[in-house]
Amino acid sequence: MHRGRGEAAGIDSAQVTSPRVTAAVLSYDGRELLEVVLPSLARQRYQDFRILVVDNGSTDDTLAWLAANWPEVEVMAIPENIGVTRACNVCLNTPDTELVLLLNNDMELDPGCVGELVRALDEHPEAGSAGAKLLDFYDRELLDGAGDAYSWGGVAWRRGHGERDSGQYDSPRPIFGACGGAALYRRSALLTVGTYDESFAAIYEDVDWSFRAQIAGMSCRYVPSAVVFHMGGVTVGRDDSDFVRYQLWRNCIWMVLKNFPASALAHHARDLAFIQWTRLKWAIEHRRMRVLLRAWRDAARGLPGVLRRRREIQRGRRVALADLEQVIGVDDPA
Repeated sequence: MHRGRGEAAGIDSAQVTSPRVTAAVLSYDGRELLEVVLPSLARQRYQDFRILVVDNGSTDDTLAWLAANWPEVEVMAIPENIGVTRACNVCLNTPDTELVLLLNNDMELDPGCVGELVRALDEHPEAGSAGAKLLDFYDRELLDGAGDAYSWGGVAWRRGHGERDSGQYDSPRPIFGACGGAALYRRSALLTVGTYDESFAAIYEDVDWSFRAQIAGMSCRYVPSAVVFHMGGVTVGRDDSDFVRYQLWRNCIWMVLKNFPASALAHHARDLAFIQWTRLKWAIEHRRMRVLLRAWRDAARGLPGVLRRRREIQRGRRVALADLEQVIGVDDPA
């Protein structure tokens, strides 16, 4: 692992080669989480990477702790919290390495994780990204997710989430997308597809990127031999909070309008309408109508910008609808 500049290590700088991978860890008020994820990175068998911690305006002692305990780790300190998606883009835009491993700070990596992800992209040049097998940090026989799946109704989920891990997701394969909490991206793919859409302040920003990559003809590999233990719910919040529901409901609409080819919008209109109906019914039953109506209102207000981005995305489409059908709607939960 590249731990610092050559001068600091007593090595002639001309002898120091640039690492192939940057492991970019996004953190906000998460010093105690860094105490887990950073040692797990240091234990990796694959060594050709550097660690970058992007601190999103923390108010705890993260920066002082890093300076005292991890001087070999590069740190980019954002003066104030700029939100999840913008901070993720700092992680993705800053490195100039061939590969970028984006990590939430609430992760612990198995020692073989980074190497297995890199190997998967080496073996599959058609893939723009690769995703790990996520297990629950607290109950390590419980799946947190085996890659992202997506339906033509406009809903994403983590394959196998909540299931007992009995090897049912142990086959490597192409999938719709990787969870952005532990995903390896080719820099060339980021240059082609772009980074995360910052109008998605949080929630679905990684799913949206995966759809745009699929449209551009870049697949994603699921790598079950790359294992990550996820604490879950620490960085964004509860799945049923008003903030999460608002972001989910608004961003789902924008994602559909940006990314669905016109023929898919027509063919799957019933699926899309059904999902909106189920959300309306849920919001009424759980007294969240105010949140849903605000999400719908703001989705409509953002429509001009969404349609501008749609024109750019669809102009760059490199695959037919039949190709998208191979990865969308194929992993519906039982």
